[in-house]
Amino acid sequence: MTEKTLLSEPAAAGSGVPDSAEEHGSTRAAEGFGPLISAEETPLRPLRQQIYERIRASGRIARIDLARDLGVSPASVTATAAELLAAGLIDEVASPRREGESGRGRPPVALAVRPEAGVVAGIKFSDRSHAAIIVDFSGRVLGEARISRRASVQEASAVVEDAARLIAEACARAGISPQALDAIGAGMPGVVEHHTGTVLWSPILRERNAALGAMLAARLARPVRIDNDANLVTLAELWFGAGRGLPDFAVVTIEHGVGMGLVLGHRLWRGAQGLGMELGHTKVQLDGALCRCGKRGCLEAYVADYALVREATTALGWGDRAVQSPTILLESLYDHAKAGNEAARAIFKRAGRYLALGLANVVNLFDPPLIFLSGERLRYDYLYAEEVLRAMAAMKLETGRPAPQVEIRAWGDQLWARGAAALALDAATAAKLGAEAA
Repeated sequence: MTEKTLLSEPAAAGSGVPDSAEEHGSTRAAEGFGPLISAEETPLRPLRQQIYERIRASGRIARIDLARDLGVSPASVTATAAELLAAGLIDEVASPRREGESGRGRPPVALAVRPEAGVVAGIKFSDRSHAAIIVDFSGRVLGEARISRRASVQEASAVVEDAARLIAEACARAGISPQALDAIGAGMPGVVEHHTGTVLWSPILRERNAALGAMLAARLARPVRIDNDANLVTLAELWFGAGRGLPDFAVVTIEHGVGMGLVLGHRLWRGAQGLGMELGHTKVQLDGALCRCGKRGCLEAYVADYALVREATTALGWGDRAVQSPTILLESLYDHAKAGNEAARAIFKRAGRYLALGLANVVNLFDPPLIFLSGERLRYDYLYAEEVLRAMAAMKLETGRPAPQVEIRAWGDQLWARGAAALALDAATAAKLGAEAA
């Protein structure tokens, strides 16, 4: 039987993700952040990188525990830690005494990431607003900002100018200069070629094949990494949420569109060309409803917000409300469904069945142990009602094994931006360590 857990937001670095930098506080998170990978699962990487990442994931850890966890000699850990200390990437901090240890003698010492080692920014672009977050190397949120879009579809050059304004505002709130940023991560809806920074198609850009990563890097004069926004939600779960200790899991996002991210072996999987996991554009109906990508029959065309608005306009005779924003129409539709309007209920029920079909396909293709359903539309509980999850279980291949666990995440734009910050942190720390980013 499928399990469903309703959760609000994933824990950030051991203390719960805040809504603002003020709520986050100014102390280093004791629990750390980043993927929690056992020594047996650790891919072959330089020992310097392995040690730094283990310190970051642990929050604070003694040298002897590092040696044990990584299966290397204490002397190797001591020598490498000395290099990281000299480079200003880690600090020695007080470590709580273990149970049974005497309070006499020199206090135990642990290693922790040095917050001042660097600072990065993460940006979430969307069709209604853009959000940014500033994070230091210890995972602390230093500042954040949000600006409204001037149009739902823009030229890439206009998006770049919005990004410059957004970064300036977020940095001002963090009390730093934009030139202090070590890297910037950005999330864009649509099809993004991650390794080149090219947006092949996005519903919020007028042009195709936009070299947005290079344009942002030139305008902001900082290193920029850009990815599909659903991948960044997945990175946020991998770095800050319940996915930290899981080697494999899937994330399905339902917002202005439908997206997916996949983690295999503690690493985000993007496909051979970096263009994979476009669940929203898998076909669920031949010659079906028109998707905003220009094709017909996509899953997104039956589940996303514009699909629900289209159905409501037709089924409920809301043509006279065309001037209202999609958000207002969706809220009205949801209120009607909650109040017992059968036509409104039927719209959500139909969308839920298509979602169940998409989830069943994910299960049959990838067999993940856990699926996170994430995004703003998860406020509409019709999309993850028990009957939807039962339909998913019924549609998957009958193997005699239970369906994967499903957990619900009600994400906001700032938390999507946190995934973009993880992308930037990965790049910035790899550069400082002389290593290769994921």
